Amino acid sequence: MNRKKTLEICRDLIVPYPEVKIADNTHVLSKEYSALTHKIDQLRDASLPSSVFRTIIEEITELEIIEATRNFKLEEYEVETPICKMVAHRIAGKKMVLAPIMRAGLGMEPAVKRVFPQSRTGHIGLYRDEVTFEPVEYFYKMPKNAEEREIFILDPMLATGGSADSAISKLKSMGCDGRNINFICIIAAPQGVDLLQKKHPEVSLYIGTVDLGLNKNNYIVPGLGDAGDRIFGTK
Repeated sequence: MNRKKTLEICRDLIVPYPEVKIADNTHVLSKEYSALTHKIDQLRDASLPSSVFRTIIEEITELEIIEATRNFKLEEYEVETPICKMVAHRIAGKKMVLAPIMRAGLGMEPAVKRVFPQSRTGHIGLYRDEVTFEPVEYFYKMPKNAEEREIFILDPMLATGGSADSAISKLKSMGCDGRNINFICIIAAPQGVDLLQKKHPEVSLYIGTVDLGLNKNNYIVPGLGDAGDRIFGTK
């Protein structure tokens, strides 16, 4: 996205917000990977059919989860190849829990499962009250001993940050250490990044790209619309 040119086009839609400084725990991945920018901007096309939209969501998520786990420690083990025995490596002692925020986060889960098929999955059900814009919880279920595991919250969009904040706060209230919580999204607004950095500074954020801002209805600009509707073809 050419920010300057897009800002000229979308300026009248954006609710003003102060510039947000990116914290050390926040990783904006499009700054490092051109392929990620390419994929994210493909998603923005309103004419994409749901099947293609879902596929690109998963492709982006695979790139992001590899980055989010780049510092996991490895342990050695012996394996026999068709040629000889060797000392191989695998991720050591990390028991992962995926926590997609329903509905849209469900579109990201299959990609992570392909990379880490033994990861466990919990679910956090939240919807946005269309009058107050506040998140309302309707479902919560985590695997046993989730507080002892590395948790990855999945949600394609980080707008105001209300849903993400609610999900993180719920996990903390159930005994999870914020240092073991990671939040992965594809597109974020400055408002959401600012909120999570202030309220949960120990949580690692992995963000595809940060867009220009929010409109008066708290949708990300330029964004891609309602990710849940586009993933499941409900609108």
